[in-house]
Amino acid sequence: MNYIGSKYSLLNFIKNTISSVTGYNDESQYVFADLFSGTGIVGSEYKKHKCRVIANDIQYYSYVLNKHYIENDKNIDMNLLDYFNNLEGIKGFVYYNYCEGSGSGRNYFTDKNGMRCDAIRCELERLFNTGEIDEGTYFFYLASLINSIDKYANTASVYGAFLKHVKKTAQKDFVLEALPIIEGIKGKVYNQDINKLIRNISGDVLYLDPPYNSRQYCSNYHVLETIARYDNPVLKGITGLRDSSKQKSEYCSSKNVSVVFEDLIANAKFKYIFLSYNNEGLMSFKTIKEIMSKYGQYKQFSQEYRRFKADKDENRNNGANSTTEYLHCLIKEV
Repeated sequence: MNYIGSKYSLLNFIKNTISSVTGYNDESQYVFADLFSGTGIVGSEYKKHKCRVIANDIQYYSYVLNKHYIENDKNIDMNLLDYFNNLEGIKGFVYYNYCEGSGSGRNYFTDKNGMRCDAIRCELERLFNTGEIDEGTYFFYLASLINSIDKYANTASVYGAFLKHVKKTAQKDFVLEALPIIEGIKGKVYNQDINKLIRNISGDVLYLDPPYNSRQYCSNYHVLETIARYDNPVLKGITGLRDSSKQKSEYCSSKNVSVVFEDLIANAKFKYIFLSYNNEGLMSFKTIKEIMSKYGQYKQFSQEYRRFKADKDENRNNGANSTTEYLHCLIKEV
């Protein structure tokens, strides 16, 4: 997924920095926590290398993705993939609320793709509720559905708005594709407020990748949230936003971010803490350094990278094409 804040292009920088500070290598076995996990890029990488991963995100679609990546093993029935792909489309919540042909006025997916998404989502829920598939299989196919349908969305990568005309990728017929299964030690995934969760877990390395600015992920990915939950929410406005008041992050608030960040650091029972944060974030470099330095030995590392762009329009005024990613490090005194 083309995801805001994805650390895919920065994985080597993150891994090399963490290894140099901790002395841990790919053969070391330790507890690694990825508590703003997003699409699971970082946590999945550490699962591959013998770590027991604790993952968390307040967004449910993220929880679904990580339930598969972090908790699943290779024992998944792949025979259902063809079954799901051969289902006849039905008119369900996705069609009636996100497809133009329903009269909703929204154009997130073509009618055909929306109906096929509905068919797969409803049948998946039925199979799980009747006990015909287990939890691991359920999250494998639900995560695969979320990842796959996103490729056919008629948006500029995020769901803050849909495009007026259907772009070429959205016109293609939707095909459910299986996500990879990551072999490694089975971890644990949560769907909680990080500042509440941190009081109940512990480990060796804590990796933090919070939102950097005031844009809430619940608004940018609300359609995927609804497909993941399939809870028939009341939608509002032209874009069909769901009520996400309980999912709004204090890390997107310039007023509260430093307070919740210090609370997080103070209550973290981890020896090594790493914070990814760029030079355009709500918290200043000085604020982060001051907070982390209170609790042990502080270091920082940096690397330039290309900024996220929601589309490929070169005429958009996005400022600089690159930004600086800082990896702030705390060796905590416990």
